[in-house]
Amino acid sequence: MADALRILFAVSEVAPFSKTGGLADVAGALPRALATLGHDVRIVTPRYRSFDGTVERVTSVRVRTARGDVTATIGRTSLPGSAVPVYTVEDDRGWFDRDGLYQAGARDFPDNLDRFAFFSRAALDLVAALDWTPDIIHCHDWQTALIPVYLKARRRGNGSDAGPPRTVLTIHNLGYQGAFPGEQFSATGLDGDQFTPEGLEFYGQVNLLKGGLLAADLLTTVSPTYAREIQTESASHGLHGVLTARRSDLIGIINGIDTDAWNPETDPALAARFSAADPSGKAVCREDLLRRVGLPAGPGPVVAMITRLAEQKGVDLVIELLPELVTLNLRLVILGTGNPSYEAELRRWSVKAPDRLATVLQFDDALAHRVAAGADVFVMPSRYEPCGLSQMYAMRYGAVPVCHETGGLADTVVDVRPRWTREGRATGFLFRPCDADALIRALQLALAVYRDPPAWRRIMAAGMRSDFGWARSAVEYANAYRRVLTRGRAPIRAAEPAPP
Repeated sequence: MADALRILFAVSEVAPFSKTGGLADVAGALPRALATLGHDVRIVTPRYRSFDGTVERVTSVRVRTARGDVTATIGRTSLPGSAVPVYTVEDDRGWFDRDGLYQAGARDFPDNLDRFAFFSRAALDLVAALDWTPDIIHCHDWQTALIPVYLKARRRGNGSDAGPPRTVLTIHNLGYQGAFPGEQFSATGLDGDQFTPEGLEFYGQVNLLKGGLLAADLLTTVSPTYAREIQTESASHGLHGVLTARRSDLIGIINGIDTDAWNPETDPALAARFSAADPSGKAVCREDLLRRVGLPAGPGPVVAMITRLAEQKGVDLVIELLPELVTLNLRLVILGTGNPSYEAELRRWSVKAPDRLATVLQFDDALAHRVAAGADVFVMPSRYEPCGLSQMYAMRYGAVPVCHETGGLADTVVDVRPRWTREGRATGFLFRPCDADALIRALQLALAVYRDPPAWRRIMAAGMRSDFGWARSAVEYANAYRRVLTRGRAPIRAAEPAPP
């Protein structure tokens, strides 16, 4: 391939080796899709204690840190089902030899700044050790946001800003910024002149993501709508000034999903297989789900949520509506874990209305597939959602989403409006504002359409036929990489950050 690119993914978690959320799914899927296009893609990631995979030792490098030189042991494996190399980084300080990736007992590790400053430096030192220069280093979230900062500092020290690698930084969730007390700035190993409002300083704290947003050559996030939203004060988590200053270098690309793992025609977890052309097996999956969660069979839709039980996800809105929901002709299935007060309230209502609500307070991947396959309606009332994957899984499995019109939900769900319904494009129900009144109105509209089986089947089939694979997204990323390689850096205008 004449225009093949060399791309290094620097990322703090990669499925199936390590995972806390959707970042790992992206890191495990997008490199595969890029490799399929003919690009030379490699991944570097920490080797945590829980790292699930066999690793061959390659080399070791001495990494200079603010705590002294640290030996990084480099291992190598590959993404399952591909030839994409995965380089792992271990350290001799035990920074990654812990049970959790970022925290233990719901509390962040106090030395996370040391841990990921080391990993960011190790990723750059790895490039030199491999004698392989990437065109692009693709960084992800705050954990690797120091890489563009370090690379820019090295170039400044060398007196040149020419040549590869260029850096791309993807914001998966702006709510997590890698903020640390100002007195920890020395752990970055950077000169003190970087701890200013034009650098990593943010209201007295060290903000790693802010530093990366200022230093990276190109910024991406995981949906076009989220890219626009985070430039507003209300959704920027305080970084409005930085993001508006870089607006010409910020693009949104929708995440894909693993269409092999999430395929109702082949999924081994399902009681029956089905497709958009022949959805009859979905009725079998519906009855299987009700039996598994202890809800009675019968008429009326099955409404489901698969979610982290957090305020961001709008779980409180559903709890607020439970007195009304349990009186409607539906069964509600909620799968997830999170806020203990939400768990307690859902547990209480499951006891109070055992024929209407089933709550499974755990993460169970196989059950998640069965919930998507057995549900008729899938609810996602997230206050904000950078991209979201669950709504795409749901549509692929014939569950019609009811979502707050935000971020990636707005970009992936086509609302049931007259024109789009007539054209056969409608795939779900969007609502705003994000409150209980708007949510119940959208649910009631969905229930009304559900009572018209032909109309419901058209909406369901349109969702199942939607293309949510990674191929399209990989092409967009490759185009973005080429964009940054074929132009000079736009000047960064200094901007005073908006108050948090």
